[in-house]
Amino acid sequence: MTPEPMDPTAAFRELGRINLGETDLEGVLATVADLAKRTIPGAFEVSVTLIRDRGPHTVASTGEAADRVDKWQYENGSGPCLDASRQRTTLLVDDVATERRWPGWQTNTIEAGVGSTLSVGLPIRERVSGALNIYAEPAGAFDEDAVVLAETFAGYAAVALANAHLYNTTMVLAQHMQTAMESRAVIEQAKGIIMGQRRCGPDEAFGILSRASQESNRKLREVAADLVERAQRPIGQ
Repeated sequence: MTPEPMDPTAAFRELGRINLGETDLEGVLATVADLAKRTIPGAFEVSVTLIRDRGPHTVASTGEAADRVDKWQYENGSGPCLDASRQRTTLLVDDVATERRWPGWQTNTIEAGVGSTLSVGLPIRERVSGALNIYAEPAGAFDEDAVVLAETFAGYAAVALANAHLYNTTMVLAQHMQTAMESRAVIEQAKGIIMGQRRCGPDEAFGILSRASQESNRKLREVAADLVERAQRPIGQ
């Protein structure tokens, strides 16, 4: 059954409501994948790749097609989701049938029923990298607006992923971060937007916010709130 499409603003609110104390890492990532599938125009299946010391793996996906395309890349050590993860960039394959950068990937992906792909690197932290992978059935499924939305969405997702990873590895540290998120939610959302747009880390994103606050002589929270409000406006307004 195809899920009902979701307005981006509603999806971002759902991400902001994730409570790390009430779910595990897989639960957070499953929510990220589901919201991305329902939010990004053209999405057929979605997965989340994480690359750690033991190598890449899919920690959440919405369907078999995503699993198959991801698995081939991990087994062969090449593909757009791996490149997007390692380079922390956005890779759009507009037409899988004409793609030649990763020998063998084209055939496997077409057999999985996928005609175009979009992978957005997630700037998480330290030795962990990842990507949000969006797969579509037809070629040319993702226009410029869809790419921008995916990058903005990935910024929000990166915040949730980073904090979920910290919670999973160090309970005490994650509890402190959860308290900080509750009192500074709008700042964290603004950092996520900047991370998605600039493809930078959380520290650099916070520095950008701080400089904007100083230059405008306004409180950091006010600057962050304005940025979040602009990002949540429907495309075209």
